[in-house]
Amino acid sequence: MSTNGVSPIIQIKPLGFPWETIDPFLFCAYHDDAYPTGNGDMAVDETLLAGRQLGSDFSRKDGWSMYHGNPVPGFPGHPHRGFETVTIVRKGLIDHSDSLGAAARFGGGDVQWLTAGKGIVHAEMFPLLDAHASNPLELFQIWLNLPARNKMVAPHFTMFWSEDIPRFTATDDAGRNTVVASIAGRVGPVAGAAGEGGPLAPPPDSWAAQTDADVAIWTVRMAPGARWTLPAAIGEGTRRTLYFFKGTSVEVGGQFVNRHAMIELRASEAVELVNGDASVSEFLVLQGRPIAEPVAQYGPFVMNTQAEIAQALQDYRRTQFGGWPWPDDAPVHTKGRADSLGSVAGAPKARETQLSGAAVYSRSRPRADAGVGQVPGLSPGPSRHRRRPRSGHPKVGTRKLAPTGTRSDAATARSTYGAHRRPRRAETSVPAFWSPPGEPAPACAALPHSCWSPLHR
Repeated sequence: MSTNGVSPIIQIKPLGFPWETIDPFLFCAYHDDAYPTGNGDMAVDETLLAGRQLGSDFSRKDGWSMYHGNPVPGFPGHPHRGFETVTIVRKGLIDHSDSLGAAARFGGGDVQWLTAGKGIVHAEMFPLLDAHASNPLELFQIWLNLPARNKMVAPHFTMFWSEDIPRFTATDDAGRNTVVASIAGRVGPVAGAAGEGGPLAPPPDSWAAQTDADVAIWTVRMAPGARWTLPAAIGEGTRRTLYFFKGTSVEVGGQFVNRHAMIELRASEAVELVNGDASVSEFLVLQGRPIAEPVAQYGPFVMNTQAEIAQALQDYRRTQFGGWPWPDDAPVHTKGRADSLGSVAGAPKARETQLSGAAVYSRSRPRADAGVGQVPGLSPGPSRHRRRPRSGHPKVGTRKLAPTGTRSDAATARSTYGAHRRPRRAETSVPAFWSPPGEPAPACAALPHSCWSPLHR
């Protein structure tokens, strides 16, 4: 209970799929897939695919889903416009490829922040690298809206490597620890400027980059019995949600919660969290000042009006948002030195490199035989798992990217790749489409490609 006698809790709801969010967020999908051993080719053994609706498998049969991937689980190339995705990978690895020509293999606490802006196409595949043990994957994908003035900015791809994300440990009077990681927003000792003790800088056109938006994305891990006070938000009009997704029970502002839940809090008040004694508990905190603009959504496009949605469909049909420089719709990067990330605490610093003529962001272990200038890591292809191969696929141009974690915008990509890339051919069939819960899936024939929303259904 707060000092004024009013509960700091506005509402409590059970967690669904995806998780319900509040403006400026659009939703949050939490995935926890217990993938089996790989078949040696980073794919699921075909004997385990029986009984699944391949191409659109959200069954969680045996504790995992293929989603739109086959034979590698994941989400083949799909477009976005008008918002941002923040993907936090807690376990496992994701292979990212996009229409900017960028690629990444990331996981083990890494975060990808992607500003779709006026349009980008990307793929997110889940390679099963371990052929001798299971391949668990756990992640959040958060959709953060863009204000109308920024919905048509140039796309932006950013990696936050785990070892660069600010974290701190708070110890209570009984010596019990709470560990807080800040993907966005100042909290506790994470209070300085970017690179000076504060959170990493969000993409420049993000709502999170507005100083008065008070956007925060924090993860919290509490030891059994630990106490920690979530500080009050600093902004006016900020709204805050606490997601209790792991653990047995917790007290939130004096109220006992014994089920996993979405808990909307009064952001203007500090709230004490007291974990139960039975287990570790984990939370995700999302907060921000609402954008407070109309939202029009059609699958992977989020704009302000239906006319803008119609324009997005027309633009994608005409331009394919710049084309696709990869040999197929579901690229899985070459199995290489980034197969094992090791512990987060001991993970190597991120490296940026070029391999096979394409720009690649990779986490890679240094190897003994790597000479000066050699960067062991990932190569984008050709992919060994092809879906809908492109006829006459052009040679991808070569471009030296800025250092990892800095801007790689569409204008630069177009000027470099434009002479080498042809737009994708229109396709008549669309394998799947996601529609918001309770709404019918619209006819998708207007889109020349898969138009589902990633990492959720």
